[in-house]
Amino acid sequence: MSATTHSFRKMNGLGNDFVVIDRRHDDLSLPADAVRAIADRATGIGCDQLIALDPSSEADVFMRIWNADGGEVAACGNAARCVAGVVAGELGRPTVTIETEDQVLGAYAGPDGLVTIDMGEPRLAWDEIPLTEEFHDTSCIELQAGPIDAPVLHSPGVVSMGNPHAIFFVDDAEAIDLGRIGPMLEHHPLFPERANISVARVLDEGHIRLRTWERGAGLTRACGTAACASAVAAVRRGLTDRKVTVSLPGGDLVIEWREGDGHVLMTGPYALDFEGTLPPELLGSEAQGV
Repeated sequence: MSATTHSFRKMNGLGNDFVVIDRRHDDLSLPADAVRAIADRATGIGCDQLIALDPSSEADVFMRIWNADGGEVAACGNAARCVAGVVAGELGRPTVTIETEDQVLGAYAGPDGLVTIDMGEPRLAWDEIPLTEEFHDTSCIELQAGPIDAPVLHSPGVVSMGNPHAIFFVDDAEAIDLGRIGPMLEHHPLFPERANISVARVLDEGHIRLRTWERGAGLTRACGTAACASAVAAVRRGLTDRKVTVSLPGGDLVIEWREGDGHVLMTGPYALDFEGTLPPELLGSEAQGV
């Protein structure tokens, strides 16, 4: 590969799409302006998140994640399934490990095209999520959107799956104007690192319907960590079993909050859309590599 030529994979997990760049054998720099240029759907490749595969001394691969706005984040469940599929194929075995900024994830890529990721334990303490105010019970906190006497959304559960989530349980997830309310709540002063905002409808003890406004990316067809967070939040309120199907606009994930060790397991598909070479103009002079 020449110094100015860098290949990529375009992948998706239930429509949550990624540009995946392998940096295990080169030193491509990806500053925020290059991330935004690549992620731009009008003038770039277009994606919700940009993913870089880096060398790891702790796992089979290190996964770095940037949202479309150029901000780096610690977790992305749908991207982890895509990365697990790639690395499992390279290594010729179904079990792989993925290091992130936050933790090391275990993954199993099955012959049916489904990947299970062990997302670890959810963080439930107010200062681990994090929040700017102390709440002893984060399963239902004081937060609302809309008029005081008739809020559109209120009393979410808050959970961190390596990134902060607020989950509002509603009667009709489709009726909420999440494109308008999501950005306001994402930037609420209660969330010092901003937050992913979800509306969830519990259909029965084994099924949740979910829509998510993802911080730094906007409305998304699927957010794996939000699916995990919604399942945890539902169990904490006694609304569902510990294993549920979470239906997102892009499709279904199976989430299990395992009682034995407290780990959250996420199972779902991934897909390779196409491969290509990054146009040098998207990288900028400082991101060309040497």
